[in-house]
Amino acid sequence: MNNSFSESYKKAGVDVTAGYKSVELMKEHIARTMIKGALSGIGGFGGLFELDMTGISKPVLVSGTDGVGTKIKLAFIMDKHDTVGIDCVAMCVNDIICCGAKPQFFLDYIACGKNFPEKIATIVSGVAEGCVQAQCALIGGETAEHPGLMPEDEYDLAGFSVGVVDKDKILQPDTQKAGDVLIAIKSSGVHSNGFSLVRRVFDVNEHNLNMHFDDLGTTLGECLLTPTRIYVKAVMSLLDAVKVKSISHITGGGFYENIPRSLPKNLAAKIERNAVQVLPIFDLIKRTGDIPERDMFNTFNMGVGMIVSVDKNDADKAIAAIKAAGEDAYVLGELVESEEGVIIC
Repeated sequence: MNNSFSESYKKAGVDVTAGYKSVELMKEHIARTMIKGALSGIGGFGGLFELDMTGISKPVLVSGTDGVGTKIKLAFIMDKHDTVGIDCVAMCVNDIICCGAKPQFFLDYIACGKNFPEKIATIVSGVAEGCVQAQCALIGGETAEHPGLMPEDEYDLAGFSVGVVDKDKILQPDTQKAGDVLIAIKSSGVHSNGFSLVRRVFDVNEHNLNMHFDDLGTTLGECLLTPTRIYVKAVMSLLDAVKVKSISHITGGGFYENIPRSLPKNLAAKIERNAVQVLPIFDLIKRTGDIPERDMFNTFNMGVGMIVSVDKNDADKAIAAIKAAGEDAYVLGELVESEEGVIIC
């Protein structure tokens, strides 16, 4: 690599040597994610991972891909780039655990106007932290310099994860019945969805993001940049403790879009409105933007990052398992016979 340099390419806006420096700077972060099965270091043409099939008779691979969305705009304004990588990992792994799969590895993709090695390494440090929390390996990625396509100081971040589940243990939402209990696992805030509305409501700029709100206990920017919770550890513990019937990751579209994805057509989620432990940031968004409550529940997670369906006799044991794994959980409602999908009352 030391002999790789093109003056002509650099004049066109792409400095390949900056890419090599980025890789060197991020190696220490990637090393934190190495788990059993990760066979290759970064720099090759493909990431290698050996699956451990112990206890799995019919392995099924499950994949998920996503990005950080317009939340990344706040990172630009605040010049804080060490947390959006956690969000990127979370949006992928939290999806694939909804069918019972355990994440195995992750790859990221960073497109930037100009490669500033220290900034890229900082972004990857967040990705690595997310992988550590998700108990999966960061086995590769790509940083692409796109001069002229985006401003020099901006970037976009996306990625994907692959997990594995035994075919006989894939969650079966069709086994749900009326009377099954819905358990909420708390979110850490807005997570990584709804930020186009958030930015409009607060007319996001450096001044507004630095404003301190007593209700939040911090500045608006610090609250909004709080990373998405990664629920892998809690869900894996839950799956070992009780029979889980379905899991919904509450992302863009809020309750009304995401919960029905894990329900058969003849059942609806009946949620007690007073049971929802709404976080202060959502009250602030609603009040500041004069947003109807239904729109809030149709856009944001409202303080609920995941919703789990279990038999009512397993509810207490399920909540205990989630809490033992470091997350907070509580009963949110129950399933009823209806084709409405979601009923909040």
